[in-house]
Amino acid sequence: MHLNPYGEYAVLLAASLANDWPADRAGIEERTLAQGMTMTFPAAPGDYERVRDVIDEWLAIVDEPDPDARAALLNAQLAVAAAYPRLTNHDGEGWHLHYRDDVPSLPFVLRAIISLGTSLHLVTRGMNRLSRCQAAPCTNVVADVTRNGRQRFCSVRCANRAAVRRHRARA
Repeated sequence: MHLNPYGEYAVLLAASLANDWPADRAGIEERTLAQGMTMTFPAAPGDYERVRDVIDEWLAIVDEPDPDARAALLNAQLAVAAAYPRLTNHDGEGWHLHYRDDVPSLPFVLRAIISLGTSLHLVTRGMNRLSRCQAAPCTNVVADVTRNGRQRFCSVRCANRAAVRRHRARA
């Protein structure tokens, strides 16, 4: 069975790019492949900057605390990027669904995957399951994929740092 590449992996890919922005377009493509995408796209002028724009627009969604406003921002992204579902077997590894037009552009595809994946993540897990790390001064994105929905830190290191601060504050 081939699972659709929308949802958890797309949100984790966006968080990975936001938290550790690659130095060049090749780095973006390496990250997408490492995070589960199977396709590569021909390089085009401005790809690097346009993918940065996609991530910056996604960060506006992450930083929006109001669920209604967050949904409005996400709906605007979906209107630009998403299309009707279609069956495809582009990589020969099995039929699956795409929710985007067949445009061979890295920024276009990432916008579609990230906006749809974020939508699925928020409606299935909860509108509060996307935030910033709670261990100041860290500002990394936290895409909460835990079962109990209580992930507040981007890493074990940040969780430990916050625990030490709480302990020292009590002492």
